[in-house]
Amino acid sequence: MNLFEINIIGLSNKVHTFDFELDAGFFEQYGKEILEGGLFQARVLLNKHETFIEASFEINGTARLLCDRSLEPFDQPVSLVKKVVFKYGETASEESDEIIIIPRDQTSLELGQLMYEFICLEIPIKRLHPRFAEEADDDGTEGSVVYRSDAEDESESESIDPRWSQLLKLKKNEN
Repeated sequence: MNLFEINIIGLSNKVHTFDFELDAGFFEQYGKEILEGGLFQARVLLNKHETFIEASFEINGTARLLCDRSLEPFDQPVSLVKKVVFKYGETASEESDEIIIIPRDQTSLELGQLMYEFICLEIPIKRLHPRFAEEADDDGTEGSVVYRSDAEDESESESIDPRWSQLLKLKKNEN
């Protein structure tokens, strides 16, 4: 049995708390494609009911990343809270990011892959060392308008087809 697998058959219908330490062994098991590694503390609250299990994940720690600009390693703080509902059904399927259908005869929940995915989704796309953070905020590209379709361009009004200009004159005369 996996360290991050929880036996749900023996759980009573109430809230259960599980604490995990996610370290180098965790990232060896689930992959190092996105994260070099890190050290995290995870607390999972499982609230078991007759027809579903509600899981609340609280994960805090630091991810070890490489800077995209300087290739220097740095630690990125990560703090997240996620909820997932495991509903009992006929066949296993994933209805959405928050709802997973599990068969009634399933004996355990494997939470490691979910925790790995939650952490990976919190990692920024642009990985910059903290010493470059001020430069990234001042680059001026974020939030600037590149193209605006609703603005009338004066050169467009000059190059109107003469047939349309006649129709515009008629329209102006009606008003």
